[in-house]
Amino acid sequence: MKSSNIGGQAVMEGVMMKNQETYAVAVRTPQGGIDVKVFHNGVTNPEIMKIPIVRGVYAFFTSLSVGMKSLTYSASFFEEDEEEKETDPKKEKRLLAGTMVLSVVMAIVIFMITPYLISLGFGRVIHNVALLSLVEGILRLLIFFGYITLISKLEDIQRVFMYHGAEHKCINCIEHGMELNVENVKKSSRLHKRCGTSFLLFVMIVSVIFFVFIRVESPVLRLVLRLVCIPLIAGVSYEFIKLAGRSDNRLVNLLSKPGLALQKVTTREPLDDMIEVGIASVEAVFDWKTFLEKSYK
Repeated sequence: MKSSNIGGQAVMEGVMMKNQETYAVAVRTPQGGIDVKVFHNGVTNPEIMKIPIVRGVYAFFTSLSVGMKSLTYSASFFEEDEEEKETDPKKEKRLLAGTMVLSVVMAIVIFMITPYLISLGFGRVIHNVALLSLVEGILRLLIFFGYITLISKLEDIQRVFMYHGAEHKCINCIEHGMELNVENVKKSSRLHKRCGTSFLLFVMIVSVIFFVFIRVESPVLRLVLRLVCIPLIAGVSYEFIKLAGRSDNRLVNLLSKPGLALQKVTTREPLDDMIEVGIASVEAVFDWKTFLEKSYK
């Protein structure tokens, strides 16, 4: 399998695909058509992307920014108010920045701070700091799995997961040397090692390893050190996902299996019209025909 280096995410009734500094959002409109808009990611810094670990932190925040813009754009097609509104660009940027910050803060509170605080209750019976960190890690994973399971029950999220499946299947279709059309995409896997779901799960697992080595007595200092380590954990996790996307090494494949298994929950088999949206998004940013000619002669 050849890596195409393209990636994406599902949005409301659509798919976002990104190729280097360019990304496209394809949306199935309420009228039944496909709207495609191409954006340029103005925050991309090629020099930073050459630095291991650091590029993972940078990529995480740029991806979050792109994701927020993509979701905002796709949601604009389904606003209840049909009247066109003049949008202040500065106000929109502030709103996006605020939403991004709020999302990061909520994620840290739910998946980092909450399991830590709960684990402190076990400190009455567990006096080994390393073992207590392991308990914290298990709690973190349980909260993460519970969150994924809960949102997967929502009808709107189920459709997002179907578009998520369309995104993966389109990328897999190309990377396995097949022409990008509905029939070939339907035959392709909806699981992909270079996925955000796998990244998040690996962040959870890597955090367990990191936090075991934080052995200080003060509960407050332990929490502060955990928060300080988050960018480093994200950077290490990014490097693994990047490696997994281009490697067929047995060990890498084995370590990728938990993330692939979780994707069975966060992706669903898409309908044909969803696959068409995914194809439109790919073709807006990636010349798949040239890729196939060069990679599969």
